[in-house]
Amino acid sequence: MTNTPSHAHPRVGARIAAAASGLAMALFACLPVRAEDANPVLAKVNGAEIRQSDVALAEEELGPSLAQMDPATKKDNVLAFLIDMKIVAKAAEDKKIEDRPEFKARLAFTRNRLLMDNLLAAEGKAATTQEAMKKVYDEAAKQIAGEQEVHARHILVETEDQAKAIEAELKKGADFAELAKTKSKDPGASDGGDLGFFTKDQMVPEFANVAFSLEPGKISDPVKTQFGWHIIKVEEKRNRKAPDFDQVKPQIETYVARKAQAEYVAKLRESAKVERMDQASNASAPDAAKPSDGTMAPAKK
Repeated sequence: MTNTPSHAHPRVGARIAAAASGLAMALFACLPVRAEDANPVLAKVNGAEIRQSDVALAEEELGPSLAQMDPATKKDNVLAFLIDMKIVAKAAEDKKIEDRPEFKARLAFTRNRLLMDNLLAAEGKAATTQEAMKKVYDEAAKQIAGEQEVHARHILVETEDQAKAIEAELKKGADFAELAKTKSKDPGASDGGDLGFFTKDQMVPEFANVAFSLEPGKISDPVKTQFGWHIIKVEEKRNRKAPDFDQVKPQIETYVARKAQAEYVAKLRESAKVERMDQASNASAPDAAKPSDGTMAPAKK
């Protein structure tokens, strides 16, 4: 029978200890993180806790005023604000501020607004599926496809005589962009009068009709609009191309969410009993409660 030593070799013992330590660390890493660890207490004010989640909520509410701060400064300022808020709120409680009618009215309004915002945010989020957004994109892309757009330059002056004088210079071979820089009163004069690409509905009719009738490289006669007298040069024409889906996804997401929110509010309004005391003569009319434009501020997504 083999005798078992009373103690292992030091090196063997070290390896076993290291393995046990590694196993313990691995097991510990697999344990679920406790809620209090994920949301630590950052401060206490008279025993009342301020947690990381409170700081995150305050940062969201105070957003614009914190925009220029680095993360560490922002966190420190928000935490200091929350500490002061706790202290002052307790003083307000001691003075029975919450029993005042104006406080109760504001609290009720804030509660209703938060309820509305949260519900509409949920409705908007539920509506912004990939399928719904792709459908909106496809419909918009169909309308855009084939629409013509023009790339043009222009020179804008006060009078017809000035426009005719510039036209004469151009006919003698003057450079259009250089004349625009020195003669045009348009803000884009420094770019040689370059307007980039535009569709017909983006310009006033008098200007657009001439620009879209010219062939690339051609220069117009003087054109009068509400802004003055123009000489137009068309650089290029092309059929408009729809932007890629990912490029416009944020705008589509906002549109789909707001549309869903508006439809949800309209549906709720249909079944609500609304009495407008400021419109007594129309109070019994079915649509008396509806604003003429159906607008309502949508909740944030």
